[in-house]
Amino acid sequence: MATTEESKSVESLTRVDIVGTGLSSYVAHIFHQELRRVLAEVGHSTPAATWQRTSQQLLRPEHPLPSPSAHVLLHFQNLGPCNAWPSTFLDPQSGFAPWDVGCRVRIVIRVSSCCLFLWLFGKNKCRGSVRLTNLGQLLESKGVELLGSLYTNPIDSYSAFQWWSVQHPERYFQFVFEEESIVFHQQPRCILDTSNEAIPGGQWLPGAALNIAESCLASKGKKTDSSTVIIWHDEGEDELPLKTLTLAHLGAFVSQVANALECLGLQQGDVIAIDMLMNVYAVIAYLAIILAGFVVVSIADSFVPNEIRVRIQISKAKAIFTQLCCFCVHLLLCGELVLILGMCWSFDSREVEAQGPLAIVITADGKSRGLQLREGDLSWDDFFCGMICGRPNEYKAVVQPIEAHANILFSSGTTDAWAHQDIRYGDVFAWPTNLGWMMGPYLIFGSFLNGATIALYNGAPHGHSFGKFVQDARVTQLGVVPSLVKTWKSTGCMASLDWSSICCFCSTGEASSPEITCVLVVGQGNKICVRSFWRHRGGWLSLVQPPSFSCFSTPVMANELVILDESGNPFPDNEPCIGEVALVPIMLGVSSTLLNADHDSVYFKGMPFFRGQQLRRHGDMFEQLVGGFYKAHGRADDTMNLRGIKTSAVEIERVCNKAHEAVLETAAIDVQGPNGGPDQLVIVAVLKKGNQIGLDKLQKIFSSAVSSKLNPLLEVSAVAVVLEFPRTACNKVMRRVLRSQFTKKIKGISLASECFTKLGRKLSSLMLRKNEYSNSCSNIRQILILAYRECFQSRLLEH
Repeated sequence: MATTEESKSVESLTRVDIVGTGLSSYVAHIFHQELRRVLAEVGHSTPAATWQRTSQQLLRPEHPLPSPSAHVLLHFQNLGPCNAWPSTFLDPQSGFAPWDVGCRVRIVIRVSSCCLFLWLFGKNKCRGSVRLTNLGQLLESKGVELLGSLYTNPIDSYSAFQWWSVQHPERYFQFVFEEESIVFHQQPRCILDTSNEAIPGGQWLPGAALNIAESCLASKGKKTDSSTVIIWHDEGEDELPLKTLTLAHLGAFVSQVANALECLGLQQGDVIAIDMLMNVYAVIAYLAIILAGFVVVSIADSFVPNEIRVRIQISKAKAIFTQLCCFCVHLLLCGELVLILGMCWSFDSREVEAQGPLAIVITADGKSRGLQLREGDLSWDDFFCGMICGRPNEYKAVVQPIEAHANILFSSGTTDAWAHQDIRYGDVFAWPTNLGWMMGPYLIFGSFLNGATIALYNGAPHGHSFGKFVQDARVTQLGVVPSLVKTWKSTGCMASLDWSSICCFCSTGEASSPEITCVLVVGQGNKICVRSFWRHRGGWLSLVQPPSFSCFSTPVMANELVILDESGNPFPDNEPCIGEVALVPIMLGVSSTLLNADHDSVYFKGMPFFRGQQLRRHGDMFEQLVGGFYKAHGRADDTMNLRGIKTSAVEIERVCNKAHEAVLETAAIDVQGPNGGPDQLVIVAVLKKGNQIGLDKLQKIFSSAVSSKLNPLLEVSAVAVVLEFPRTACNKVMRRVLRSQFTKKIKGISLASECFTKLGRKLSSLMLRKNEYSNSCSNIRQILILAYRECFQSRLLEH
């Protein structure tokens, strides 16, 4: 439980208070002088206005982020009387409401790492107002009609509106479809039909016929043929102008590829794979396949050859678009002989053996360079040579029933870009990703259906060159993964860039820590960081709600979730709890079939009923916090989410068991750091009797095996050796027990480190008042004792 402190106004903050946040004495002195200047300029403004000025003019990314920090201290001193804060602001860990005891909430923030920033006041200098978001405008125009007396404003009425959308999903999505550029060749009989009990999630848009690629290429409202729809840039060309593509030109290129595909002799409904970097050619190929009535199977370019081959075999792909650089990557990874995209390439002789589907190979610049291909394979140029069409730049979309497949995705999740990310006309949307992950198709559909422009960087997003592209393209919405932000922070590569055009950061793929979120939010003038999402649609951090760092604040619109106890019974609504999350199955966009497994067994078998409906299995462990926030706690089953990749523990263990002759058996677990953040892969091993091997060496062995045989993006963060595994009565390894044991060790190490850090800060603060003490050893000893008591004892007692 947090303790109280004497309340101070921002005007009464001293240099000693600021040093206590972690700033050096000299920097704190400068900071304090600037603070006095800003306060003199704003005069008797409102707390919100004071916070806006101080946050934008004083706070910098280089200021220390661990709480209590200068960011947190200034924010809460500016808010004024605690009883004026929204009732939704609670410490999500303890349930402590700071205004109940009139304290100054710096301590609360130390516990919860929760901060509201400008969105508490409904302001953002890019968006202007919460009322101008897509959801805000809908609520302003329809709020009273839909919610009656429950409606007051978009912020306070959001939760009521989300629950209304759960009860009336057909009416909610009618609003969404009217806003997006979806072209129906045959209108649906209704939005949702739940009359067939054999379909747990109901039938969406029954009777409708359309082609979603055609909708992406359609002009609507402000989006015209001359609108720029793609901006891109190649790595190493920082000084050259950005390349752009208009809607008309994109439509012409997509039509050319669709016409060429028809000449390959494929049948409607055949599957065509894409294993490419996320560039303009991948976007064109993706839309063309769907436009022509074929099905895309999108494969992440990071997969090792065997994983690519498995996906091609499962999907029964008849052809594949790939890129020359993909071959090079896999050659470097896999040694002398690699099986990639159905072909065998000899590293020495480059001999090509005929295996796998027809390949259409594109170079980085789209030009053929004497490629050595199998007989029947095509370069990008040769692919178009066989096209027989009087009007190559035009193509009549193949209209499909709503049940037809468009994309086979070996990843999961769908979500609502219009509502929760607030994508709209004029946005420039960048997200370093790939079509093999759900964010690739999300980037395409979320942008084109809502009138936004896609920004694509052809290169690694880890350095200054990517940041300059974001700056020059005037990106307004930037998607990240936390590990990428961590790299930016450690290298400082983005420090000199102007990202003032960014209105919103989006994060997915892995859990984020409060520190990494703060790097984005504070580092770019206190922009909102939208955190998404759970697999198969689940949670978001909404743009019309006060946020909490590294937590979800809401289920997705029109979606209802339930948290189950160990007996499978739902916890009461709004009660703090932790358990496996399950979903009420009525959700637009979730899967209804699986290619290589029984869909009902995977998602519904053994699941309890809730309000007359059988729940859909989700698989994640979630904690519901006070105030309506949610926090992820890994998987409930034997899978893990590592760097955004759903991975089977059994599959990792199979590889590690064979990695070294000294290993008897292994258990793979995912563990979060003490302050949250991405899950880390930990391998717990039992060695054969009489064998010994160093942990560092064992970690390198396991990492090499996992990255070479499963996925190069996976790495082993730590290794532990035990005599035996905890097991159930039926001899099953209890991974949850191992995870709990390892997590306690990490927290213990972190607690000691935290206490020593705070001791140093407290000593610095006390030594500033050294004129109150003599230089005698006894008085310096008193300072040490005082610092020890305040930093160690209170913190340790909390645990």
